Amino acid sequence: MKKLLVTGGAGFIGANFVHYWMEKYQADKIVVLDALTYAGNIANLDNVKYEGNFTFVHGDICDQAFVEKILVEHKIDTLVHFAAESHVDRSITGPDAFIETNIMGTYSLLKAAKKVWLDGDTVVEEHRFHHVSTDEVYGTLSPTDPAFTEDTAYAPNSPYSASKAASDHLVRAYHHTYGLNVTTSNCSNNYGPFHFPEKLIPLVITNILHDKALPIYGDGQQIRDWLYVEDHAYGIDLVLQNGRIGENYNIGGNNEWANIDIVKRISKLVEQEFVKNTGLATRFPLAKAAIEQNTDSLITYVKDRPGHDRRYAIDATKTNNELGYMPKESFDTGIAKTVQWYLNNEAWWQSVMDGSYQNWIAEQYS
Repeated sequence: MKKLLVTGGAGFIGANFVHYWMEKYQADKIVVLDALTYAGNIANLDNVKYEGNFTFVHGDICDQAFVEKILVEHKIDTLVHFAAESHVDRSITGPDAFIETNIMGTYSLLKAAKKVWLDGDTVVEEHRFHHVSTDEVYGTLSPTDPAFTEDTAYAPNSPYSASKAASDHLVRAYHHTYGLNVTTSNCSNNYGPFHFPEKLIPLVITNILHDKALPIYGDGQQIRDWLYVEDHAYGIDLVLQNGRIGENYNIGGNNEWANIDIVKRISKLVEQEFVKNTGLATRFPLAKAAIEQNTDSLITYVKDRPGHDRRYAIDATKTNNELGYMPKESFDTGIAKTVQWYLNNEAWWQSVMDGSYQNWIAEQYS
């Protein structure tokens, strides 16, 4: 039986991992540590928070003493580190939070893990610090370049990716210098349930439902490899179970799509849902373009953001060969599930978008 501390477990990817893990490993114990900043949402954990083996702790990963207390009190042997500032646009306008959370927060966790697992009176031999990173640390690719492998040199191009690259190096250093049992996974763009509405896919869905413009940076030909979030959780599971200590593993979706094609695909899916389910027009009366089957008219090209990477692509051959990883969802199946989830969970994304959730958090944790 594992005892896991999941940092950022109320966020998009972290919450999906918690759901996945508790369903698959019901005897394991999970403690979620989350500061509940704008992208962390306790409602993401509604279906698990009353389970006997689940504990939620509100707190900051930068508080080393607090993390040490959690590790000791709950006898944690596995730390899965999702907590991060992750929105590139926000990192351009306000990089300080990214340096603090992504670099200093990871450093704080590493120090706490080393102190409790390696430097205490009782060494925890069977421990694991798993660090969740991104393909953006590798930089950008041309349309004809081979996909990123684990041996691709780091070349981050935004404050966000630079902060994640720094955290990756710290994790590696704590293994090679101090002997901490670490693994790192670098994933491609995730999508699926609980995705914060500022990101591309949920933004397109919710904007269509409000008949708002669908903003496309530049020419819309930026290419990303899209990974359904539950496939990401599955990949991390394989790394935790069988990954070699000190190694990095790429986790990708084998789904390269240009941004403009993503937007058009989602638009058509939403239109199809409005045809199949006539009640949607009543539930979402503002969605005039969807009702009229003309969502492409909402597409609006806007000025590209500074330093926008042209293409990311993950080569997951190592993870496939060593761990047997293969994504279970195609983009067609994954995006259909995602659109359906947002149509079925209006209360969730409305509370995030209108600020009512953050007001509730302020009241609960002030």
